[in-house]
Amino acid sequence: MKTKIRNLTLILITAGIVGCTGAAEQEETPEPVKAAESVSQAQTDSNYQVERGDSLWGISGKAEIYANPYQWPLIYKNNSGKIEDADLIYPGQVFAIDNNPSSSEVSAAVQHARTRGRWSIGVVEQSDKAYLR
Repeated sequence: MKTKIRNLTLILITAGIVGCTGAAEQEETPEPVKAAESVSQAQTDSNYQVERGDSLWGISGKAEIYANPYQWPLIYKNNSGKIEDADLIYPGQVFAIDNNPSSSEVSAAVQHARTRGRWSIGVVEQSDKAYLR
């Protein structure tokens, strides 16, 4: 009787392990691939719609963007076709945000922001033109 119970227990345990493993393999294999693809796409770019009162400085300072206002030139450069003057943006504009700029891009942006010099609204400064090149 004890032998039959032991054998039955082993059969049930083995069936449970095999059944769980098979089910887990079937369910998990496709999902991580899809999740990894969507995460990598999401990390590359995002969009930000300009609201009344926004500035590139303020947008780049937001925690969900760069959390550093000195990185505003990254937004400017990435959207140079949409922004004529870095000091003049409009509500409703949609800017592409690079979520993974290289360290050299970040350094160049911060350097430009710190050394830009005098600026005027409605005028494209020579330092901004040089930065975009």
